[in-house]
Amino acid sequence: MTERSTAPPALISTAGLQAELDQADLRIFDTSVLMSPKPGGYKIESGRKAYAAQHIPGAGFIDVADELSDPAHRLRFMLPPADQFVQRMSAYGVGPGSHVVLYNSGPTWWATRVFFMLREFGFDAVRVLDGGFDRWRAEGRPVSDAACRYPPAQFEAGPRRGIFVDQAAVLAAVQTGTSHVVNALSAEVFAGKVAPYGRPGRIAGSVHLFAKDLLDPDTQQFLSAGELHRRLDAAGLLDGKPVINYCGGGISATTNAFALHLLGRGQVSIYDASMSEWGPTDLPMESDAS
Repeated sequence: MTERSTAPPALISTAGLQAELDQADLRIFDTSVLMSPKPGGYKIESGRKAYAAQHIPGAGFIDVADELSDPAHRLRFMLPPADQFVQRMSAYGVGPGSHVVLYNSGPTWWATRVFFMLREFGFDAVRVLDGGFDRWRAEGRPVSDAACRYPPAQFEAGPRRGIFVDQAAVLAAVQTGTSHVVNALSAEVFAGKVAPYGRPGRIAGSVHLFAKDLLDPDTQQFLSAGELHRRLDAAGLLDGKPVINYCGGGISATTNAFALHLLGRGQVSIYDASMSEWGPTDLPMESDAS
């Protein structure tokens, strides 16, 4: 068995993961959440049922919607308090010496969200499966329907790192221009042609980088480092200024944040409540029609 570093690369290939399936310290998790459009928003369902039918052999399931979100917050999917996060990760079997790999079905932003949640609380031995479960199945790799729960562990949370930021931090960035503010939603939402979050448009002064444009549409893999560099540079995000990423609820924004992380960019953060909080207020917004 080869010795690992404590902070492995952030992305792992399907072939790389298959080669590691017998590692005793490996903790693989399906993080899927199912979202389907409905009038006024989305229907949200846990991916647990789909996981039970088919998953990567040995993988557990992280229930982002019901177990890894703040139940006291009026908005969905907000970062939970530290004690809740420690309790849940300990129950999932993540502790000192664990090496975590995260994946989901569809665009990779559920896995990247949990990636940054773990890093927020000081846990760096975590990777995202490039292409997720879609790529894994398309390549004919092994799947299982066997139930899996790792032995409980004691997750050790470090000091909060400030990866997840609040409305006040975003407003300060808008007023001072000291950080880039980046919208990960579709071009139609960014322009204000559709308004799913109360008011049409975007946070004033923000630039656009659609999260799906950083993924290969056929494989769900991240684009090459060279292509990510080209697209992020074209958006003006590689000049060294801090970057705050936002979307509708702090989910797809983590794909943009992860791409920046892959390129070695520090000072990358995520506006957790995003447009679900900002949109219904009177805080500064703009649209292509304004």
